[in-house]
Amino acid sequence: MTATPLGSGPEFDRIRAIAAALGSSARGLGDDCAFVPTGNEWLALSTDVSVERVHFRREWLSLEEIGWRAAASALSDLAAAGAVEPVALAALTVPAGEGPDTFASLMRGVGAALAATGGVVIGGDLSKGEAIALAITVVGRARRVVGRRGAEPGDALWVTGALGGARAALTAWNAGRQPAAGARIRFAHPAPRLVAGRWLVEHGAKAMLDLSDGLAGDAKHLAAASGVALRIDLGTLPLDAAIGESGIDGEPAGFAAQGGEDYELLVAMPAAFRGTSEFPLTRIGEVSAGLGVTLTQDGRPVTLAGYDHFA
Repeated sequence: MTATPLGSGPEFDRIRAIAAALGSSARGLGDDCAFVPTGNEWLALSTDVSVERVHFRREWLSLEEIGWRAAASALSDLAAAGAVEPVALAALTVPAGEGPDTFASLMRGVGAALAATGGVVIGGDLSKGEAIALAITVVGRARRVVGRRGAEPGDALWVTGALGGARAALTAWNAGRQPAAGARIRFAHPAPRLVAGRWLVEHGAKAMLDLSDGLAGDAKHLAAASGVALRIDLGTLPLDAAIGESGIDGEPAGFAAQGGEDYELLVAMPAAFRGTSEFPLTRIGEVSAGLGVTLTQDGRPVTLAGYDHFA
């Protein structure tokens, strides 16, 4: 399996450089998950790192919440592959002088996130370092390969859940305020959409990814991987109620489209698909011939960017 084309941005420039350096010693880079065939199914594998003062601050969250978020981020990649029954390895780095209770509290959060999705922790590693960091590797079972490739002209774009809640919490903390309760929950306790991901795959999903860096940025990667153009109407976005509760400045849909760490799923479905009542799912756009992503608000093009770790 060749590397999956990526959208633009400093983080993805680094991934392209890594892929070039690895050359023939790597394959299948660029998707939310790697896939390994096993019998009539596939193993979907992913890893995710959560680092103190980059992804969270200890004054914002409890240790158990930090563990949950780290595991949920990795599990969300499995959701984007339609994979279920996850198992996880957890590698923890914690500052010297922290006692066993710190490790135990972090892992209670990791274990709770796995248990909530029908999974278990099967091992890991411990180290000391300058700050807390959790590297979570997850493996699940998938019935077929669904990644960022596969969207075709005529498909419709749908998104699960609601967007912008996690960003509302982050905005409040960065402004020196406590976030509204709903926003805090969305940041501290994201829910990986494994059930929705499996259902969407079973009902014809063509391409899918999780919204870890914001719809405005992540949509570009689905477009690049599939070699298509995406048109998204910001006026149709399902907005998290926490945005209104948090009193953010600016236009709510644009705010939500730029917000990372919602961990919802963006999926291209066949044109004939009409939605579901099984879980919240909103049609937000369509796929056409061409390249790139066009965002519109009230019929006018809008330029927005998602989150980039290295920008």
